[in-house]
Amino acid sequence: MYHEHVQTAVIDDESLPWVPFAPYTNDVQLKYFKLDPIRGEMIVLMKAPAGMELPRHHHSGTVIVYTIEGRWKYKEHDWIAGPGSVVFETAASSHTPEAVGSEGHVVVLNIVVGDLIFLDANGQVMAIENWKTGLQRYLAYCEQAGITPRDLTAFG
Repeated sequence: MYHEHVQTAVIDDESLPWVPFAPYTNDVQLKYFKLDPIRGEMIVLMKAPAGMELPRHHHSGTVIVYTIEGRWKYKEHDWIAGPGSVVFETAASSHTPEAVGSEGHVVVLNIVVGDLIFLDANGQVMAIENWKTGLQRYLAYCEQAGITPRDLTAFG
């Protein structure tokens, strides 16, 4: 049975670096846990300073966001997500995230399927992010920082 050979895995948060969301900003930090080329999925922590607005973006797939620290919202909605809340985002949705407050950080765990398409004020595509661009960013950061990278695309 092939399924019996699939290994479960644990990844220790402390074993992974915070990677600046370059070239867009060094104020947002990402910690990649899994970058899955088969499903086109990313599991990534994101840390942003309070009061920061991120660019409007469109999702080609679904996104689940679990808030660990701080408060945030979408400009297009009335709700505010705080620690312990889960936000489910439908495929083909667009919104503009804002970190609420003036002190500290917002830290969220994101499970992203497909592309994040960043849009300018006119709705034109500025950038596309996905598992592959995440892997390129992670590997470039590890090389620059002298860190031996982990294979975040592996199963098990």
